[in-house]
Amino acid sequence: MAVLPSFSLHSAKSPQIPNSNSSSQHSSCSCSPRRNLSLISKREIIFETLTVCVASLTLQTPLALAAANSSLPSKATLPGIANTKSWLQFFGDGFSIRVPPQFRDIMEPEDYNAGLSFYGDKAKPKTFAARFSSDDGSEMLTVIIKPSNQLKINFLEAKDVTDLGSLKEASKIFVPVGATIYTARTIKIKEDEGYRTYYFYEFGRDEQHVALVAAVSSGKAFVAGATAPESMWDNDGVKLRSAAISLTLL
Repeated sequence: MAVLPSFSLHSAKSPQIPNSNSSSQHSSCSCSPRRNLSLISKREIIFETLTVCVASLTLQTPLALAAANSSLPSKATLPGIANTKSWLQFFGDGFSIRVPPQFRDIMEPEDYNAGLSFYGDKAKPKTFAARFSSDDGSEMLTVIIKPSNQLKINFLEAKDVTDLGSLKEASKIFVPVGATIYTARTIKIKEDEGYRTYYFYEFGRDEQHVALVAAVSSGKAFVAGATAPESMWDNDGVKLRSAAISLTLL
C-alpha cells in the first residue's frame, strides 16, 4: 500500500510548543475491579480531555467553528513515526488500527451494546468504536465514527474527507476551539479504486497533546485520536502519533 503525502497550508505564526521533560514507563496487566481511586480520577481527566477533542465534534456551534483555527502552521512536515507492523492490529466496523504495545482495551460492555435497539427501545448512539489506554491511563487511543452530515451539512453522501473541505477548512471541524495546532498534513493512500485522503492534525489543548487522523467513507467520518500529557509527549509522542496514523479504512 503506497503512501503519498501531499500538503497545502497557509502561513501563520509558529506555535509555542511546551517543553517536555518527563518520561513514562508502562507494564502490561489485566483489568482489575480494584483500582486506586486517584488512578481512576486521573484516568477520567485524561479521558474527558480526549472526549472533548474527539468525540464531541458535533457539539461545536457554527459560530465557534468559524472562530476556531483560522490559520495553520506554515511549517507542516510530518513528524517522526514508528514501524507498527509488529503491533496488534484491531479490526473494527469498517476500519483497522494498530495498538501500541502494553495498551489494553478499555471498552465497556455498554460501549459494545450501544447502537443496538432492544424490545423497541430507542437505540443509544454509539460514541466509541474503539478505546485503548496505557496501564496508568495517562495515554489513550480512541476511534469514533460519526455520520459525515453531522459534521458538515451536505445533501450528497461524503465519500472522502475532502468532501468536508480542505485541510485548513476541516480543521475547524476536527480540532477543538482554543487548541494550538503544531502540524497538519494531507496523506493519500493508494487503494484498489484510486486514492483515499486522510487528514492529520497534531495539536495541544489544556496541557494535553493530541495526534488526530480523520477519513471518510460511505457517508461516515472515522476519527482516530491518540493523546498524552504534554510532559510525556517527548518520550511517547512517536508511538502515539504512529498509532493514530495507522488508522486504515476497510
